[in-house]
Amino acid sequence: MADDELDDDDAEEIEGEEDEEGGGQSGGRKRLIMVVGGILVLILGGLAAAYFTGMLQPVIDMLGGGKPPADQNAKAKDPTVNADAVFYDLQEMLVNINTGGRKPVYLKIRVSLELASNSDIVQVEAVMPRIIDNFQIYLRELRIEDLKGSAGMYRLREELLKRVSVAAAPAVVNDVLFKEMLVQ
Repeated sequence: MADDELDDDDAEEIEGEEDEEGGGQSGGRKRLIMVVGGILVLILGGLAAAYFTGMLQPVIDMLGGGKPPADQNAKAKDPTVNADAVFYDLQEMLVNINTGGRKPVYLKIRVSLELASNSDIVQVEAVMPRIIDNFQIYLRELRIEDLKGSAGMYRLREELLKRVSVAAAPAVVNDVLFKEMLVQ
C-alpha cells in the first residue's frame, strides 16, 4: 500500500511537470501575440500621426489621382504678404518695469511699425509723441512674468499694435515688429 501511495504521488508530480511544459508553450504564444500586437499599435499610431500632420498628403494625392501640387507662383501671390508695406523704425525705448518694489529691472526695446503705405509715414510722425507716451505707459506696468515665453511676446505685440493703431488713426498700422528686446 505504501508503494501505491508513492505511485499516486509520483503520478501527480509527473502530471504537474507536463502542465508546466504545456503552460510554457502557451506562455510563449501569449508573449509573441503581445509583441506583435505592440508592434502593430506602434505602426498604426505612426501612420495616424503622419496622416493628421499632413505628411502623408502627397502620397494620398498621388495614389488617389488628386489635384497636382500647387503652382510655385501661388506662394508669390499670398494675400497675407503686402508688397506695398512700408516699415518705420521707432526710436529705442528704455523703461524700468514693475517689479513690486524689488530690485529695478529695465526693458530696452526697439520696434518697427509696418504701415500700409508711404503716405502713412507723415501721419505717424505727426503723432509720434502720443505713440511713444502710450508705449511708455504700457511698458512701465509690465512685470517680468508678462514677458516670458512666446505667448508673452505675442501678447506684448498685440497690445502695442492696439495702442499704436488708436494713436496713429487714420493711418493704417498692420503690425509691430520687434527688432531688439532686452530685459536686464
